[in-house]
Amino acid sequence: MDVDLVLPCLDEAAALPWVLGRLPDGVRAVVVDNGSRDGSVEVAERLGATVVHCSIRGYGAACHAGLEAAEADVVAFMDADASLDPRQLVRVTAPVLAGNADLMIGRRRAVSRHVWPWHLRLANAELSRRIRRRTGVVLRDLGPMRAARRTALLGLDLADRRSGYPLETVVRAADDGWRIAEVDVDYLPRSGRSKVTGTPLGAARAVVDMSKVLKR
Repeated sequence: MDVDLVLPCLDEAAALPWVLGRLPDGVRAVVVDNGSRDGSVEVAERLGATVVHCSIRGYGAACHAGLEAAEADVVAFMDADASLDPRQLVRVTAPVLAGNADLMIGRRRAVSRHVWPWHLRLANAELSRRIRRRTGVVLRDLGPMRAARRTALLGLDLADRRSGYPLETVVRAADDGWRIAEVDVDYLPRSGRSKVTGTPLGAARAVVDMSKVLKR
């Protein structure tokens, strides 16, 4: 396989068949179960995905467990909730495979205004501004679809195990002089409610986690 795709998973049984059924050639799915109770593990195994169990709850914990379990030279990350199309994964993996970028991020382009509420767009714009001020890297979205080389990612020694993990990836990569770029990907209606921004508590935790990363 050219790429291992890490899919953090918490109760995504309804979305997994669509996601796993659209994987590009040369991509192996590594589904990281983070405590699902809806049969996600059984669905993933039935559809041929490699399943990794992560007992530590948190988005970053699941991502890092998948990174450590990956075997391909290039590792990609994507949400398992059907909000992103795996067929567009090549947009972020191809520049890394070709050696033209060290970290590629999928910049979300909502297919309708209802997919991405205005307050989340505003929060994302502010986060992008703070990333630019902290690192000098110009990004318009800290999207959940991203790709880089496995050994290089492990070398960043990422510490966050919650929602600050993607931000810490960008900050530490920028500090190490990585070539970071972004490319448009479609942002679709997700299956179910977001575990991070779908509740006030989840959104508040995300703000705290990311603020801590930027202050380090």
